[in-house]
Amino acid sequence: MPPDAALECTQLTQTKTSSRDRQIAFLFDLDGTLVDSVYQHVLSWHEAMAGAGIALSIWRIHRRIGMSGGLFANALLREVDRPMSAELMQRLRDAHAAAFKRHAGSITPLPGARELLACLTEQRVPWAIATSGREETAAGLIAKLGVDPAKHPVVTRDQVRYAKPDPDLFETAAERLGVDILDSVVVGDSVWDLLAAKRAGALGVGLLSGGYGEDELVQAGAYRVYQDPADLLIHLDEVGVRRPA
Repeated sequence: MPPDAALECTQLTQTKTSSRDRQIAFLFDLDGTLVDSVYQHVLSWHEAMAGAGIALSIWRIHRRIGMSGGLFANALLREVDRPMSAELMQRLRDAHAAAFKRHAGSITPLPGARELLACLTEQRVPWAIATSGREETAAGLIAKLGVDPAKHPVVTRDQVRYAKPDPDLFETAAERLGVDILDSVVVGDSVWDLLAAKRAGALGVGLLSGGYGEDELVQAGAYRVYQDPADLLIHLDEVGVRRPA
C-alpha cells in the first residue's frame, strides 16, 4: 500500500448524519473493479462464439461485459441477426467457462484492491461483492483477492433471479450485510453496474479499470469516477468515509 494510502486509512471514520446514525456500506462489482479480468472475459466470450460459428468483433463484446450472461448473449446475437435458444446459451456459457479457465492464470487483483478491502474492514465499514459472473468463474477470482465468503458476502449470478442491469445483485448484497441499500455505495467499472446501482437507489461510483470512459460512467449515474481501487482508497472521504472532525 502506498504511504499516503496507508495514512488515509488509519485516519478515516464513517460519516454520521445529525438525525440518526447511518451505516454506510460498500457493494463491489468484481471483474474490472477488484480484479483485472475484463479482457480475459472478452477473449473467452470471443472464443466461445467463434466455436459456435458466430463471427463478432472483440470490441463489440467488450461493450457488453458486465451484463448478465443471458442479456449479454442476446444483445450480441441480435447484432448478427441470430436467434437465441436455451441450447445455444448453454453451449456458449460452457465454452466461455472453459476458455476463461485457460486464461485465469494471467488474472491478478487490480492495484489497491486488497488494500482497499483491508482498509474498509479495519474501519469496520461493511462491504460485499456482487458479480454478474457465475460461481464457477467467480470463485477463483475471489480466492485471488484473499476474500473469505464466510466473513464477507459474495453474491453471484447463480443466486439471484436477474443480474445487471437489474438491481437484484446489489439489493441482495445489501440485505446480507443487514444495511439499507439507500445507504450503500456501489463501486463498478461498467455502465451496467451503475445503471443497476441507480435502479437500486444506491450511490454509484465508477472505476476506469474496466475500459469504459469517464463520460460514459458519469452519464450512467456515477457520482465520482476514479482510476482504480488504489485511487478510490486515497479518496474514500469523497464518498462518505472520512477523517473525524
